[in-house]
Amino acid sequence: MVTIRLPTRDGPLIPYTMGEPRFFGSARHKKLNRIAFAAPHMVSDPFAADNPWENPAIAWDDTLAYRRYIWNLGLGVAEAMDTSHRGAGLDWPTALKLIRRSIDASQDYENALIFAGAGTDHLAPGSSTTLDDVIAGYEYQCGEIEKLGGRIVLMASRGLARVARGPDDYHKVYARVLSQLKEPVILHWLGDMFDPLLKGYWGHQNLDQAMEVCLAVMAENRPKVVGIKLSLLDKEREEQMRRRLPSGVAMYTGDDFNYPDLIEGDEEGFSHALLGIFDPIAPAAAAALAALAEGDRRAFHDILDPTVPLARHMFRAPTRFFKTGVVFMAYLNGHQDHFVMLGGQQSARSLPHLALLFRLADQAGLLIDPEQAADRMKKVMAVYGVG
Repeated sequence: MVTIRLPTRDGPLIPYTMGEPRFFGSARHKKLNRIAFAAPHMVSDPFAADNPWENPAIAWDDTLAYRRYIWNLGLGVAEAMDTSHRGAGLDWPTALKLIRRSIDASQDYENALIFAGAGTDHLAPGSSTTLDDVIAGYEYQCGEIEKLGGRIVLMASRGLARVARGPDDYHKVYARVLSQLKEPVILHWLGDMFDPLLKGYWGHQNLDQAMEVCLAVMAENRPKVVGIKLSLLDKEREEQMRRRLPSGVAMYTGDDFNYPDLIEGDEEGFSHALLGIFDPIAPAAAAALAALAEGDRRAFHDILDPTVPLARHMFRAPTRFFKTGVVFMAYLNGHQDHFVMLGGQQSARSLPHLALLFRLADQAGLLIDPEQAADRMKKVMAVYGVG
């Protein structure tokens, strides 16, 4: 048993004795009855000499190795989404390079599932942006991804949220963009808890009214929409929307608080998954989905439910800083040999926050090598002058 002294929120260091890791296996060669994407993080290059706040420095081999790890577990990859710092340090040229390299890497896996985020984040945020600029921005990014043979997650646009005067503008933009795509897309509704600049998306501050617009957009463009990723952290609203989706449109939960119940579903349906939390809990997610596919709902919850306290802590407000916990988990588990992030965002969460994350990950059986995890936790504490 490994014991480590960990900081608490308001008090001294307290000894914590770690449990045993759980070994979950892989779902790679198993037939699942849910489609499941992990939105994986980026691995930074800690030795790059450029300003880390302004110039993304990527450790490409380690970044792609993590995508291979996800595919080997039997999960899909949702590439260049917000977990990879899209709009928060990862610029469009680098995102496109990432998408190209990930699509190439996916060719090594039979039936590897990969979609990639297309948005308008290459547009300058100046006041001169118009609806036509937004449309052209979407067209450009979608076109570049389709040239690579990629499938698209059509991401919410900060530019559209800023310039749209009401729901009609959303109808116009989505109709124009969707009509030109080669294959159906997954739409993405990202709540303002993840990105404050998306507040009022779909032309309404009221989420019930916004949902009506989103449903109408999907119905009007049904042949071009295969699903929607909903990231509002609201279980009841997702269930309500799921019941009203146009025929043939799937719900992909982005609810990192309530994913076990939403994926399991009820007598009226279920959600597939496109989740940031599936990055740090990928082995548990794959094993739980395999159990669900075999009809073993008890095992599904036995594996996945212990991960929920970790997820709720990792995605707590300010939710947009969840990526710090995701990368911290990758560091603890040896997927990268440093805890350095794009834009220096390793500093976005406090040491007590990271210490509680360590405990919750351990209690869920997610720390693969307790001795290694404890040693790396001590190194992070030492940076803060604690030990």
